[in-house]
Amino acid sequence: MSKIFNNYFLGFAFFLLATSAALAQTAHNPIISADVPDISIIRVGNTYYMSSTTMHMSPGVPIMKSTDLVNWKLVSYAYDILDDTDDLNLNNGKSSYGRGSWASSLRYHNGVYYVSTFAGNTGKTYIYTTHNIEKGPWKAISFKPSLHDHSLFFDDDGKAYMIYGSGRIMLAQLKDDLSGLKPDTKPQVLIENASLAAGPNLGLPAEGSQMFKINGKYYLFNISWPRGGMRSVLIHRADKITGPYEGRLALQDKGVAQGGLVNTPNDRWFAYLFRDFGSVGRVPYLVPVKWEDGWPVLGINHQAPDTVALPANKPLMPGIISSDEFNRRRGERNLPLVWQWNHNPDNQLWSLSQRKGYLRLTTGRLDTTLITARNTLTQRTFGPECSAITAIDVSGLKDGDCAGLALLQQKFGWVGVKVKNGNKFIVMVNAQGGSPAELASIPLAQNRVYLKAACDFKDKADKAYFYYSIDGNNWVSIGNTLQMAYTIPHFMGYRFGLFNYATKVTGGYADFDYFRLSDKIAALQ
Repeated sequence: MSKIFNNYFLGFAFFLLATSAALAQTAHNPIISADVPDISIIRVGNTYYMSSTTMHMSPGVPIMKSTDLVNWKLVSYAYDILDDTDDLNLNNGKSSYGRGSWASSLRYHNGVYYVSTFAGNTGKTYIYTTHNIEKGPWKAISFKPSLHDHSLFFDDDGKAYMIYGSGRIMLAQLKDDLSGLKPDTKPQVLIENASLAAGPNLGLPAEGSQMFKINGKYYLFNISWPRGGMRSVLIHRADKITGPYEGRLALQDKGVAQGGLVNTPNDRWFAYLFRDFGSVGRVPYLVPVKWEDGWPVLGINHQAPDTVALPANKPLMPGIISSDEFNRRRGERNLPLVWQWNHNPDNQLWSLSQRKGYLRLTTGRLDTTLITARNTLTQRTFGPECSAITAIDVSGLKDGDCAGLALLQQKFGWVGVKVKNGNKFIVMVNAQGGSPAELASIPLAQNRVYLKAACDFKDKADKAYFYYSIDGNNWVSIGNTLQMAYTIPHFMGYRFGLFNYATKVTGGYADFDYFRLSDKIAALQ
């Protein structure tokens, strides 16, 4: 009997070990449950690097690092500010919501890292270079025109190109120093109508070009959205970069599309793509690839699988998002890479040293609403659910000031403190109807208050809730539920935001003691 029991026990133990090992080699899509769209991935040795789109945020074009393709950490940004213009600075009634830098192209060539992007609002194409992608410094080049959704490509003969366009895909050769288009070489049509590879029901024209050369052949990835269908992956291939190209529909499932190819050191191939996922934003997917007759075949039975045979996903904290106690050494000004400003900041109006252990946001102009306010400090929200709390000292606010914790998108919501006629009130504002409405106002008789915002992205519920606390322990719901919505004018998943803006006089300040994140909606301490 004991022998049978021992055999049973050993068998069960081996089963548990095998199951544990299998789970350790199972990644789940999306690989990042947060807004990381338009990804471009390279592998250098055993290390992967990825760039993404953050448009109007500053700093911009985030660079992430991974050793397993699944778990990523922010290591750099290609630039601090894209350009110094009114719309990028949120000045004179202008903004660059939904614009700024779009889909980037990340490359490694002859020991140099290249990140290129473009911006329709500035009319420019930008190329950033460095020998150290994690520490920089980055050198910037910009030129006109703005080459839409381009792919930077270095051929074996040393020539550099950009493949770009929408519907009609173009090929342009660059100068040797990459400072602009080669003047004596006219851009040529590469594919007259790349969308036809998805079928005759033309909708969104093919765009999002990413070019690769594999085993002597050129492979061009694009995204298309046939009318009445879903986002789809298109692949064209040719024997010469100038063509002719033959194309095919490569993947049409769940709307997972736009990206390219990457292989592992042991030559396993994957397509990196993204999926629209409601108000959390556009989330990255990895799809297995096998090669047949010189074509990359994407997915499992032509579908984007929910799991992939790669190491398991670890929490996004602290690699992609992170709490912050705002404790810094004397004189240290830096913010962790997880933070981005909504548009270019005014660096004279924020501080980590004016009050030790606090982030101070000071007003420098008058604004009317959250989305026009400068110096809102943001981080990504993330799924399937998340929450953030902050403690704020409002003793420095002036009459008309509004400061607090926001969920930022066009249809935003926030909880915070508003000063009216010298009196302080805890308020909740909801803009889901198109204009901000103050739905609650509670008198505040002290200078310290605790604020909380929580997001439910499960099954695309896209609901947000707001709370306050007087003592940091007992939380009270305030206002109503914000029905979040991903809107094209902002073109970005919801962001947590810390803010302070003035409506009457300038010079007021708010002191934020900390910012603490959780992957649960339940109240935090």
